[in-house]
Amino acid sequence: MITFIIRRLLSSIPVGVAVVVICFTLVRLAPGSPFSSERALDPVTKQMLEAKYRLTGSIPTQLFCYLSQVAKGDLGESLKYRGRSVVEIIGQSLPRSILLGSISFLISLGLGIPLGAWAAARNRDQVGSILNGLAILSLSVPTFILAPTTVLLFSFYFHLFPPAGWGEPSQLVLPAFALALPFVGVCARLVRSGLLETLGSDFIRTGRSKGLSEPKLVLLHALRPAILPLISYAGPLAAGILTGSLLIEETFAIPGVGQFFVSGVINRDVFLVSGVVLVYCAFLLFFNLVADWLTALLDPRIRLHS
Repeated sequence: MITFIIRRLLSSIPVGVAVVVICFTLVRLAPGSPFSSERALDPVTKQMLEAKYRLTGSIPTQLFCYLSQVAKGDLGESLKYRGRSVVEIIGQSLPRSILLGSISFLISLGLGIPLGAWAAARNRDQVGSILNGLAILSLSVPTFILAPTTVLLFSFYFHLFPPAGWGEPSQLVLPAFALALPFVGVCARLVRSGLLETLGSDFIRTGRSKGLSEPKLVLLHALRPAILPLISYAGPLAAGILTGSLLIEETFAIPGVGQFFVSGVINRDVFLVSGVVLVYCAFLLFFNLVADWLTALLDPRIRLHS
């Protein structure tokens, strides 16, 4: 197990480097300049600013300087928020994004698993068809439509929750559910498919022949192997929720990483954008590692070789 973790960590280094290289290059090749918003900026001043932030010379030269900084743990200084380092900005805003993502992750699993199990248990009647249809509908609605719709209904029409902001528990309800709802459908579909396959297995038929009740069969015997596909998906799910929170944070005015990332893209803040992408890449690799470990832990037939 330790060997597996070491190998995965070592293999993650080139992935992270590739992500940073692609992101940095794309931002630098995009039209515009991080200093174009400066009023009446003369060429000499612009050249001095570019020299200060090591943005002179060719793209490979700039990229080499930036990778040298990253290797030392320095993600650079923001070009938009002068005097603030990228590490400082991410350190202050990331906990808010993690809190929102964690709540949405728990909602996704807490609703998706029982709904999927219920849909599998009632697969042959109308209730199962309705639940399956609701799961498909939830994962089919884009977040950029779902978020403003929830604000319109539950804030301006029913006046149940505040439309935006941060600081009160009630302000987390709408963004958390808007972020989690599409993933609830995915989780429900995975659990339903896994249970339908497991309920047709020989050991389930043996349990029925011994007189075990259907709920006991599902909860104690069928659910554990049935959720293995969901466990494998949990890594991308957690990363998807975190990256999906970028749009949600912008919609609900949450001062998380999402707002800084969007602002960085608009202002060509190459260091801020690359730093956020690198952090999210690290989360994705870590979540996938944890998902692989949990899959092997729940299913002894699986061995971790790579």
